[in-house]
Amino acid sequence: MKKKDPYSALRYKEFNVFLLLRFAMVFAWSMQFIIIEWQVYSLTKNPLSLGIIGLMEVIPAIAMALFAGHIVDQKEKKGMLIKCILAFSVISFGLFLLTWPKIVSGLSTNTILYGIYFLVFLGGLVRAFLGPTIFSLLALIVPKKVYPNAATWSSSVWQIGAVVGPSVAGFSITWLGVHWSMCFVFGCSLLALIMLTQIGTKPILNPKIGEPIMESLKEGVKFVYTNKTIFGALTLDMVAVLFGGAVALLPIFAQDILKVGPEGFGVLRAAPAVGALLTMFISAYVPLYKNAGKKLLMAIFAFGICIIVFGLSTIFWLSVLALFLSGVADGISVVIRQTILQLKTPDHMRGRVAAVNSIFVGSSNELGAFESGLTAKLMGTVSAVVFGGSMTLLVVIFTGIKLPSFRNLDLQKDLDEHENQE
Repeated sequence: MKKKDPYSALRYKEFNVFLLLRFAMVFAWSMQFIIIEWQVYSLTKNPLSLGIIGLMEVIPAIAMALFAGHIVDQKEKKGMLIKCILAFSVISFGLFLLTWPKIVSGLSTNTILYGIYFLVFLGGLVRAFLGPTIFSLLALIVPKKVYPNAATWSSSVWQIGAVVGPSVAGFSITWLGVHWSMCFVFGCSLLALIMLTQIGTKPILNPKIGEPIMESLKEGVKFVYTNKTIFGALTLDMVAVLFGGAVALLPIFAQDILKVGPEGFGVLRAAPAVGALLTMFISAYVPLYKNAGKKLLMAIFAFGICIIVFGLSTIFWLSVLALFLSGVADGISVVIRQTILQLKTPDHMRGRVAAVNSIFVGSSNELGAFESGLTAKLMGTVSAVVFGGSMTLLVVIFTGIKLPSFRNLDLQKDLDEHENQE
């Protein structure tokens, strides 16, 4: 049997450029979101306003997701990605202007707030197209036999961006201020555009170019729904992230409960991503494909426990540890889910499947932020976090009991078939 190469995907030049590009975009997006969270809560001191940020992004992301998936499957992927990054750059520049004291000094707090919400809403539209485009482009850069390895490295780079972005944001707010921090985000998006020139134009693999949009959307949704492995993984993760969205309340913990300021906020925000990143690096050497169903259930159960511990903690480093371990559990979940999607999605449907994935999982982060903000307003911040973690545990227990086929899921056979494709 051929020895597994943990660096197989990294041996393709365009894939390395793709990783740098993805890092730049994730770094910029996560840093921007943290800066906006901090600014909005500083303006309002209202936990519900943090939930509204998530809601403003998730509404267009969900509403446009299936349509975006159809468009991505019909279009050339590099050109689509250029348009997505350009749109993000415009939004970042708009936020840069909205945080410039010379410009907003004569504006009311509500005007500034509504302007931020509007730009976040536009960001949701962009994200609806960005996710399916990235997912589809990855499959065109490397051969199928290295899809699992490529998915692991791509997810790892996503986590690196998610680690560095919030950390830099926390310190940047202190050293540079909100305004110049947003200028830095804008610069990162321009850098991503430059890197994209190093990736060549890719063929369109969809044999149904010009297919009526309703037929295309119906086919994509039907595929996901009838593929119980994909459907089960997405549903489980969606509900867990929805009720475990405690990170949306981190500005409240940092400012009012733990009292650690913007630097501590950056550490808290980065802790889950650090844990997930370490898990993903380890998974390049120790694959998680065997008994994937049981591992996914156990990981999300552990995630729920960590969220409860974080909610109850009043000690800064205990809170950091709980968030770090929640990231470890989440990293296992991401690697398994991404492997399922890459192995079981046909090339011509990647845009639509990724779009459905964004509805199930990607948008659940923002819905989780709204749920956390609303429950914090109704029952208090600590109670809201503990409630979310408890609901996550109940979902995992229910899924494990009611879906034995998912519990017994094993991806090793699928992996072996792809590795034998020379």
